[in-house]
Amino acid sequence: MIIVTGTKRSGTSMWMQALAAGGFETISEPFSRGWERTIKGANERGFHESALRRGIYFATNPHPVTGAYLHPEATRTHAVKVFVPGLVRSDPAFLHLVIGTVRHWREYAESLDRLHAMERDEGGAGPRRMNPALEWWFDNYRLIRDIALRGYSAHLCTYDRMLTAPRDVLEQVFGRLGRGDLDAAVAAIAPELRTQRLDATAASGTEVPATPDLPAEIDRESADVFDELYARIDNREVLNDAFMKRLNNQHARLAERIDAELKAANRDAQRRRAERDRQRSLALLGSLAERAEAPAASMSGEAAPSADE
Repeated sequence: MIIVTGTKRSGTSMWMQALAAGGFETISEPFSRGWERTIKGANERGFHESALRRGIYFATNPHPVTGAYLHPEATRTHAVKVFVPGLVRSDPAFLHLVIGTVRHWREYAESLDRLHAMERDEGGAGPRRMNPALEWWFDNYRLIRDIALRGYSAHLCTYDRMLTAPRDVLEQVFGRLGRGDLDAAVAAIAPELRTQRLDATAASGTEVPATPDLPAEIDRESADVFDELYARIDNREVLNDAFMKRLNNQHARLAERIDAELKAANRDAQRRRAERDRQRSLALLGSLAERAEAPAASMSGEAAPSADE
């Protein structure tokens, strides 16, 4: 398959739209689970996701309900969105070409906060989440590590580059795929739908923003590595051994914090699941109690004699 991957809010939906316009069949639907009603404002043209966003592996293929199986050869040129946590567990037989899109970490955090605010407006307090900057790092580090370890064909690009030079980016990808309607795909890119924008020098990595712009949770050393990683991908520079070592060292610095945040988020998710199960049980017991009372009331009414008798 043609795998479109990245963090949330990194341009994965835009890539799915471009590939569909370019003539590639997609495994997706624009809006899932009522999202058109709740969070359409975050992505007017749709998110274009499927159950495979969690990965293409034994839990999703065959389909857990229908049993339908997607064969690697039959879906070689099908495009599907798979977020990074799903990519790293996906069967390599399905990784024909992985397109990884990366958004600048500061802009990503702002966009993600906006999406979460929409979700909270719909459903009250949201779940416990990772710090956005740490989540950005964790997902992009895992993406680069997975490519390096498993050696599948991959194309990395930035969200900014896709918006500012879509023809160049798509021409490279379609060239690797050996097909695709380039003009139609380029026409599907809509820069005017962008909702967050950093200063151009900060986004390109050519100038590090002033210290006051740095989130309190992120130190200068981490910010410098984040910025350089983005700049290298944006400029199509090779991630050489020296820089890969720097990435590994950076991850070692952040690993304890990331682990703590993941555990806290998992505990909150478990608590929320337990509460949902409790509410369902209470609702079921209430329904059963109503059914049990109904026949008794009916029999009581039939047995009661009238005043005339």
